[in-house]
Amino acid sequence: MTPLLRIAITTLILLLPSFASAERIKDISSIAGVRGNQLIGYGIVVGLAGSGDGSTGLTLQSMEAMVSRFGIVTNAAGLNAKNAAAVMVTAELPAFIKPGQKMDVTVSTVGGAKSLRGGTLLMTPLLGADGETYAIAQGNLVVGGLGVEGADQSSLVVNIPTTGRVLGGATVEKMVETSFLETENLILNLNRGDFTGAHNMAEAINEMFGAGVAVPLDSSSIRVRAPQDASQRVSFVSLLENLEVKDAEPPARVIVNSRTGTIVIGGNVRVTPAAVTHGSLTVKVNENPTVTPNSNVAMNGNQTVVTPAAPTVTPNSQISVDQPNVRAFVFDAGVSLSSLVDAINAVGASASDLVAILDALHEAGALHAELLVI
Repeated sequence: MTPLLRIAITTLILLLPSFASAERIKDISSIAGVRGNQLIGYGIVVGLAGSGDGSTGLTLQSMEAMVSRFGIVTNAAGLNAKNAAAVMVTAELPAFIKPGQKMDVTVSTVGGAKSLRGGTLLMTPLLGADGETYAIAQGNLVVGGLGVEGADQSSLVVNIPTTGRVLGGATVEKMVETSFLETENLILNLNRGDFTGAHNMAEAINEMFGAGVAVPLDSSSIRVRAPQDASQRVSFVSLLENLEVKDAEPPARVIVNSRTGTIVIGGNVRVTPAAVTHGSLTVKVNENPTVTPNSNVAMNGNQTVVTPAAPTVTPNSQISVDQPNVRAFVFDAGVSLSSLVDAINAVGASASDLVAILDALHEAGALHAELLVI
């Protein structure tokens, strides 16, 4: 049992009592239509200390197009992008943000630039999925990474110097329209779909605001009748999202990460009566060949000439088998998570052994849980 596995399972055991605790609606759901929108743009960062793209054609063409806006006639052959870099600019347009407000943007290189430290992002339009411009970004970059390269081509890189942020660097130019004030009903979407969770949330809302206000539509959505007066909607949603709801217990699942060996066992996992035998067989083969030197003897007149010859190698293989005593343990009916872990720990199972045991129990129908391999 690896330390990481012990920590994960122990944490789950400690958190078992919290499964039935109450959660605020704002923490387990979101309002349909009230969301951010992804923006993207292409721009140029200038002012780099020799860590730019150099002779990259894309950057040179971009610089040529940039200076041509100011009436300067030039061509890519007459430019040098040693202190400039072509970048992609990304941002998330928050819900209800208005024109003139600021937001942060992330800048990432697309060419051969080694670092954006000390650079300045030139005016860059940020486009939405519809191709419309929703914000304009420009400003000095904050770069958390550092890259240094020596004359002998040795280099040292700390964090990621090819990505930076411009804090408050984008100004919103266009607002995304929302139906929050016009729609008759609000739709609450659960972060984790569950019929019991949807039912509990609707019951809690109706208990607070009156029968029929909330109607569960499916395992993920609850329709809530909103006030007709638009001026009361903010207050209504404020009360609604702070309402506490008894969260539904998650389904019984065992999650296995095949790449890292991490195993997470849900608190609702149960095992029906089953006997498990766990053992291992180790076979070792040691080769210790015997080498016998040889020589060639030849007569040259009255003289005997001895010359070395290829040695004789005699194989000598030693095979040993190590088979520890097989340990067995029995699960009684309704065994809980803690008992399951204790039983497996008692035989000293590793992460791979635990996966094999759980898979065998699942195939035998004794593990009452969904086994997921990610």
